[in-house]
Amino acid sequence: MSGNTITQPTTHTTSIKPTVVPAPAGATGRPFAQSRAARELGLKRGEFDLAVQLGCVRTVVDDGGGDRRVARTEIDRLRAEKGFPEALRERVETVGSTAAAEILDVTSARFVRLARLGLVTPVKFYVNRYRAVVWLYLAEELRQFAADENNVPWLKGRIPEELRARLDAGLDLRPKNWRGRHLGFLLRQADDPWTRAAAPASLLDLVQVAEIVQDPYERAYLNRHRVTRPDSGPPDSPAAQLTARIMTADDSDEIEWLRADLRQALAAARAHRLAPRPLRPGAAPQLPPDMRRSAKQQPTPTTGTEKRHGLLGWLRRRHP
Repeated sequence: MSGNTITQPTTHTTSIKPTVVPAPAGATGRPFAQSRAARELGLKRGEFDLAVQLGCVRTVVDDGGGDRRVARTEIDRLRAEKGFPEALRERVETVGSTAAAEILDVTSARFVRLARLGLVTPVKFYVNRYRAVVWLYLAEELRQFAADENNVPWLKGRIPEELRARLDAGLDLRPKNWRGRHLGFLLRQADDPWTRAAAPASLLDLVQVAEIVQDPYERAYLNRHRVTRPDSGPPDSPAAQLTARIMTADDSDEIEWLRADLRQALAAARAHRLAPRPLRPGAAPQLPPDMRRSAKQQPTPTTGTEKRHGLLGWLRRRHP
């Protein structure tokens, strides 16, 4: 993947700070939509999305079935934290390789080598207009790495010969490490067993998934619960194809681990709720266990056809 990776991406920070909108006094009602919550916290939408993924901002399920929302109490909690809003922005600040090298006080080339060795893990990536992958890193993590005395040999010393040979042979752990971090993001946001099962499935190729999930209806149901990347472009575009390559596990150990995770999550999902499937002609709909119990307690409704038949019978008896 290193052949498609740009080594001098731009920094995603800016000196212009967004204005924090004062929270409405005594506000009650539904939780905030995510766009509104981002404004309340003084974050740009990309920063807010990353804050949710990192667990800095907690979201709740929308009772109306829409996108997840943010409770007003969560907004109040974050606004009451010391150093708000600058402290929150620092936690989600991302930088490219050039700015990352400056934080570590190394050359850009050395930083890229450290990243390819897996010593620092990307938090995001995108494909630029030149079809090159731009990796982004958390500035806070880089500052912690630079402050750790145990990392001085990596920053100042000579990289061991064995590792330099592996780098020359094409070693690049950035995609694999990003996938591991991304899986954590997906699991953190999953509130349904099928969504949890879809998380490891989204990082395996279709053949691997089909070997484990042999029922086509279960595969379709898993696909419905997958979180897609809206920034990857049309499915057949070069950017989408490159994104798909990064998002698909290609290391044997990683694949086996994901397959095992999928099997375990799939068993839990099946126990929770069976995947829906088409009804046979004349068959009654299959309801989840809790809905079956409630359905038995409900009186059978009278249909319009039954009402009409009853009326016709009454008229025939009255007027033979």
